[in-house]
Amino acid sequence: MEYFLQNLINALQWGSFYAVISIGYSMVYGVLMLFNFAHGDIFMTGTYIGFGIATLLLALCGTVMPGWVIFLLTVLITMFLTAWLGVLVEVVGYRPLRHAPRASAAITGLMIGIILETSNLIILGTKRLSFPALIESTTWHVGGVYLTNVKVLIIAVSLMLMLGLHTFIQKSRWGMAMRAMSYEFHAVPLMGISVNVLAPLTFAIGAGLASVAGILYGQAYPVLDPHMGVLLGWKAFVAAILGGRGSIMGAALAGYLLGAIEIFTAMVFPSTFRDLIAYSIILVILTFRPRGFFGMAHSTQLRL
Repeated sequence: MEYFLQNLINALQWGSFYAVISIGYSMVYGVLMLFNFAHGDIFMTGTYIGFGIATLLLALCGTVMPGWVIFLLTVLITMFLTAWLGVLVEVVGYRPLRHAPRASAAITGLMIGIILETSNLIILGTKRLSFPALIESTTWHVGGVYLTNVKVLIIAVSLMLMLGLHTFIQKSRWGMAMRAMSYEFHAVPLMGISVNVLAPLTFAIGAGLASVAGILYGQAYPVLDPHMGVLLGWKAFVAAILGGRGSIMGAALAGYLLGAIEIFTAMVFPSTFRDLIAYSIILVILTFRPRGFFGMAHSTQLRL
């Protein structure tokens, strides 16, 4: 039981990364009905932006500010900057192709991702960087389970972000517009809501959340790599599809499910079987639930 609980905590931490990143995929997919395949590299870029902000703040204020204040400032500044990166991606990359076939937009997303990776390599080089530890790690031993404050922070912040976004989507005027556009893309502009405002806002929120996931990832796994967003991004994309188009709750649950499958698979089988078993289980689920957990019938009417 103790071994199971320990792996359950690890699954919640790992699934938090998938859940927060997959929300960005799900929002863009739900509102604009296109796949933002650059989202994984936006996560990577946000992580590096957070690295730069954290390093700068530590150099300037490390002796006078506690670590949690620097962490909070790093999160806020990085979210702001990465959100504008998301807006830039939408305006430059996707807006000119808004009425083009969806395949063209998908290829554009892949190209934007390659541009972000290559730019990172040109500016910072191929050397891996270490994300600074902004919060000193503390380990608690509770009932035979080892729990760190970093794990608790990752899980708590992720849940608060998802709850806050869910409240925004359900209660705010812009959230209502996003839900309406996910149901009928062509009718919402006729009601006086500008797509040129709603689309960048959607990208900005998704990019901002991805940057927070990157900072949290840097606290748990401090080694940064320019290609770190590829695998995490694709798995988060799978979680978004499994959750159902445009469903924040579905993307979050699917992200945690994928994290749990990977952790518990490695607990029983060799780690080389992890992806094989995880994707096989997802394939079986999608066979019986092709629209995902919370997808609706209209979600299959893609504008191809």
